[in-house]
Amino acid sequence: MSLAIYRKYRPKLLADLIGQDVFVEVIKNAAKNEKLSHAYLFYGPRGTGKTTAARIVAKIANCETRAADSKFRAKGEPCNKCRPCKEIDEGRALDVMEIDAASNRGIEEIRNLKQGIRLSPTSYKYKVFIIDEAHQLTKEASNALLKTLEEPPAHAIFILATTEQEKLLPTIISRTQRFHFRRLPIQEILMKLNKIAIGENLKIDNAALGLIATASEGSFRDAESLLDQVISLGDGGTLENVERLLGKVGFVRTATLAGYLLEKDLQAALSYLGEINESGYNLVQLNKDLIHYLRRVLSLKFDSDLEETFKREMTAEEINWLKKHGALIKNDQYAIDLIKSLIRAYSEMRYSPFAIVPLEIAIIENLKAPNTT
Repeated sequence: MSLAIYRKYRPKLLADLIGQDVFVEVIKNAAKNEKLSHAYLFYGPRGTGKTTAARIVAKIANCETRAADSKFRAKGEPCNKCRPCKEIDEGRALDVMEIDAASNRGIEEIRNLKQGIRLSPTSYKYKVFIIDEAHQLTKEASNALLKTLEEPPAHAIFILATTEQEKLLPTIISRTQRFHFRRLPIQEILMKLNKIAIGENLKIDNAALGLIATASEGSFRDAESLLDQVISLGDGGTLENVERLLGKVGFVRTATLAGYLLEKDLQAALSYLGEINESGYNLVQLNKDLIHYLRRVLSLKFDSDLEETFKREMTAEEINWLKKHGALIKNDQYAIDLIKSLIRAYSEMRYSPFAIVPLEIAIIENLKAPNTT
């Protein structure tokens, strides 16, 4: 069975982690100076590299090449060639324990963990305990873990990973070095997807890759999983095929509909919306994308400095679409009212068996209004 994309291209070095520059810099310096902490907390949205980063830290702590070669140690990276590095990469390291707190959340599991912590590593320098979804631990289990973090043995390193840091005990948080793993910029995801597509000899349109990057919502793991689905299409990596696979329209369709709305072309807007609906796309997602698009158009019209921010999320061609549509807005209040109407429609669409109706009504009400663009 072939490896999934997200496993095949999982980062093995700190340098391979995308979008987490602060974390990489701090851990590299700590590794160079042999000052790794006994406890870390990695928190942030799903698919941003928290568990992968934890495994890299485990390799750095136990890398035999680093221990023997001071010159190599100055790189602040694992060698990925020695026995501990290979075993950790392959998931068979006895001294690196990954615990899913979602299914092992009780006090008995933590007590067993505490007993295991007292034992020295079997063959590594450090025992590393990676507790995923740490916010799922019960109150009793959290208190038991706290006691261990207060008096950790010299051979133990704890790495807690969570998507909901606020649910952890403040006393646990205070005993860790904290790193926020942020959502990845669309452009960084797109660049990595391009490299993977080249490595897999995958024929896929740039627009299709852009849609995958956007649909991932800042989670690179989600983007890789979506790309895996596209690979199953064979040579079908066109924008249309990816749209159909995701049930989500691409940027061009969203921008085209937004253009009709800003031009107040009611007939064209309703006709185009009807085509999208007949094709079976998710209209709730379409409206969400439309709101975000119009928000960007309006924001960029009022503050041109935002272009630098948008460059992290959009291509140059997409930003040109924003500018072109911004020039269509002659009446700012019309654009503001339109966005407000679409937001109201979005709330209604989520619970309506007829998702198209609230969106159509919002469009008709605004485009038939006496306001002019």
